[in-house]
Amino acid sequence: MSAHLIVSDLDGTLLGADHALAEVTVETLRSLAARGHHIALASGRHYRDMLAFRDRLGIAAHLVSTNGAYTHAPDGSLVAARHLPAALARTLIALPRPAGVRLNLYHDHEWVIDAEAPELLALHAHTGFGYRVVPAASLDGERVGKVLYIGDPEALDGLEAEARRRVGETLHITYSTDNSLELMAAGVNKGTALAALLARLEVPAERCLAFGDNLNDTEMLALAGEAHITANGHPALDRAVPAARRIGHHDQAAVARHLAERFAL
Repeated sequence: MSAHLIVSDLDGTLLGADHALAEVTVETLRSLAARGHHIALASGRHYRDMLAFRDRLGIAAHLVSTNGAYTHAPDGSLVAARHLPAALARTLIALPRPAGVRLNLYHDHEWVIDAEAPELLALHAHTGFGYRVVPAASLDGERVGKVLYIGDPEALDGLEAEARRRVGETLHITYSTDNSLELMAAGVNKGTALAALLARLEVPAERCLAFGDNLNDTEMLALAGEAHITANGHPALDRAVPAARRIGHHDQAAVARHLAERFAL
């Protein structure tokens, strides 16, 4: 059988509701890797936040992090990095925002936030990844992969509209959840990162299986020859990627169960 590239989002897709990998998921991906298939994890999470999941899988997997701003090879070497221009990042840092909206930046090696928000750390309980608090006035905008606003969806609507009004043509804007507005440089998304990875591995898009659940997965799913949306996925994905197939719920290890059937494990 020809080698395929299997790429999956993490939260809401490959991970359960506890934000951990189920044992059946680990076993399935290990079996596929042993058969010669390529595995990649593609997430809005920071690269360092994703390492624990690759370690848990115990396989050679590429990591596409920060919604496609970074790609790392299985040995940890950096394959590609695409930063926001510093002036553009500074514009986003300076946007007026409600007091309850947290400003976050993903740099090459860390996550910084403008004020304490311990409730955000629950998502990272399995990885130990955390933020460093830096007042917004001290942020220089250098080497930023992603600007992330976290807060009330209505407040984020206003921030998105203002960002689009000021610099929208120079941004890729998406959401990973309703309360997470994510802004990268124009052309930076999981789909462009996946296209580059397919070229690197010399695997055609028709031999790519992709799995996702939210709007930041749109471009990745649209590119893959076999696209899948978990049952809990955002309803807009069906319209954005009409060829995608709905599978089971992420909390029932739907990705692993589909792959086991697809490859007759």
